[in-house]
Amino acid sequence: MNRSKVFLYNSSSAALLQIVTVITGFIIPRIMLTVYGSEINGLVTSISQFIGYFSLVEAGLASAAVYSLYKPLAEKDTKGINAILSASRHFYNQAGYIFVSLVLGLALIYPVFIKSTAVSNFEIAILVLVLGCAGALEFFTMSKYRVLLTADQKVYVLSVASIFSIILSTTIIAVLAKYGVNIVVLRAVALCAVFLRSFILYFYVKQKYKDVHYYAEPNNAALNKRWDAFYLQLLGSVHTGAPVIIATIFTSLKTVSVYSIYNVVLAGISGMFSVVVNGLFASFGDVIARKEQGILQQAYQEFELVYYMLITWAYASSFILIMPFIKLYTHGIYDINYNVPLIGFLFVLNGLMYNIKTPQGMLVISAGLFKETRVQTTIQGCIAVIAEIILVQFWGLAGILIGAILSNLYRDIDLLFFIPRNVTKLPVKRTFYRIVRIFICCLIIIAPFKYITIETATYLEWIQCAFWVSLYAALIVFVINVIFDRQILMSSMIRIKTVFAKK
Repeated sequence: MNRSKVFLYNSSSAALLQIVTVITGFIIPRIMLTVYGSEINGLVTSISQFIGYFSLVEAGLASAAVYSLYKPLAEKDTKGINAILSASRHFYNQAGYIFVSLVLGLALIYPVFIKSTAVSNFEIAILVLVLGCAGALEFFTMSKYRVLLTADQKVYVLSVASIFSIILSTTIIAVLAKYGVNIVVLRAVALCAVFLRSFILYFYVKQKYKDVHYYAEPNNAALNKRWDAFYLQLLGSVHTGAPVIIATIFTSLKTVSVYSIYNVVLAGISGMFSVVVNGLFASFGDVIARKEQGILQQAYQEFELVYYMLITWAYASSFILIMPFIKLYTHGIYDINYNVPLIGFLFVLNGLMYNIKTPQGMLVISAGLFKETRVQTTIQGCIAVIAEIILVQFWGLAGILIGAILSNLYRDIDLLFFIPRNVTKLPVKRTFYRIVRIFICCLIIIAPFKYITIETATYLEWIQCAFWVSLYAALIVFVINVIFDRQILMSSMIRIKTVFAKK
């Protein structure tokens, strides 16, 4: 199977997964708000984020293992593959035990510092353990399969397993919430979905990789890049997790709920773009490993342009559409005000700034440049945490978002120069001009809506408005990029057409 077809399989299945994730991502918070209230929704979000940070005990392991598997998979070196998989299983088990210990500690400490009027301290502790069980199962069951399938460019298998798991989990939550089941019991029963995903992956790997096993003599040296990759993953966790942690400590659980609702919308958008990127890590890694510099330069330029066009279209539309959607989504919820336009604007801007660096960040992972970016990653993490802690004191949730935007701005500038110098050898000005065009397009698209107010009473009305706004935004983005980047745009369209023609 050629690279283009692999990319199509992985991207289409990942796109379906993201669609399912986005849909269920809107269903579950609405259920939580209407049945259990903003405080419980904020509590679950807060605990989940703390547990998400504990997952950093395996930070860098997956990236290092996947990177190490590229070469033996390309050479069909079964012995080398098994040695790396055995080492990864060993390290995942170690990380799993540490993770479980941290969850137990959180179950004891969290109820002491975070008070809730909706549930008792004992229920909070049990809820921590229940939510932590899902993460523990990831360490001990799914992680070792995910490494192999990702490196072998079979992300579509992971996507299908996750789709079944998410649908089952959402069904369980919706049904039990309808009958007002206690939140702790509800989350405990929903763990069945994690077991389902693990079983699917276990049987697939057992059938398709008959020569692969996880108990060979481990090649621990192959995972030496783990601690360098740790910093890169730490950055991602700081960016996504720090706002919730800081909001929990310095504001309230209801404010955390406000953050989570806006984040549902923006995470859905960002997740759709991760579909494209996740399908390309291994492909670009393969090109880099084979030292095919000409292919790398052409493919990267095409990807960068198309990706920037997509995020321009998506985020320009989001600037216009987010507040009408939030009004609809939180209609009937009065325990805290969710209609805050400034928060909506900052959320969208932060999402845009985060995604501007995605093409360059993808090459950092594909090329295994974890150690080489360690200092910059640390600086960005420090900017995010320090700025958010300081600014939350003055502007609350808005201050947290401004801190995140500043950290992304630094990383955007850093990678703008780092990747051309160390990987692509392309002129910096090409990427710079494309970034400038992103903001010019956004301003042109948004400008008329300073005088046009969108009011929608139903989701159908909102969808109709979204269709026309999106169409208008797409037209502006396409025309401007045809004018200023015609050659690369045409070649990328030919590549896309070729992929679908082969399909």
